Amino acid sequence: MRFLDKYNNKQNIRFKSFEKTFQVCLKRGLKNIVETGTSRGKSKFFFFKKYNWKDGMSTPMFAEFAKFTNGKLHTCDISEENIASAKKFTREFIDYIQFYTMDSLIFLNEFREKIDLLYLDSLDGHDPVSASNHQLKEAEIAISKLHEKSLILLDDKGSKTNHSIKFLLTNGYKIIFETNYQVLLSK
Repeated sequence: MRFLDKYNNKQNIRFKSFEKTFQVCLKRGLKNIVETGTSRGKSKFFFFKKYNWKDGMSTPMFAEFAKFTNGKLHTCDISEENIASAKKFTREFIDYIQFYTMDSLIFLNEFREKIDLLYLDSLDGHDPVSASNHQLKEAEIAISKLHEKSLILLDDKGSKTNHSIKFLLTNGYKIIFETNYQVLLSK
């Protein structure tokens, strides 16, 4: 997975958990990725968007992994602006991505495919109560779309994960890897 090297930036504080997630995905043959909360980058000089390494830049990594495995990334965000930015970051992988501009709860409820890798990163963690409640609702909806080999990667440990980790552990998932920022779970 040499393509990952370009994402191993010292400012990408989430890189190790993404790297571990992709390693497990490869071993298990996982290719269908669902992401809530797309990478939005940050503005520079008013119009130009660039990578925001602090946020991990999940969408470009998932898109490139989807190309690498001939898989598919389904990425959802409620913001049209965020989706437009993600499309710019991932234009060379467009054949491997489906974008959805909608509330993640509606998206997950309507999604009809089995999910190999679920990445939950909706809402900002500035309001831990709302963000944790929202991530829990996402997990509750998505759990029926997962299978025995599925992975779940939760972002913003300690601000968004306050309810979802307990819910997933209660439903037979185990933490297989974690950092200060993310938690990876599997059956």
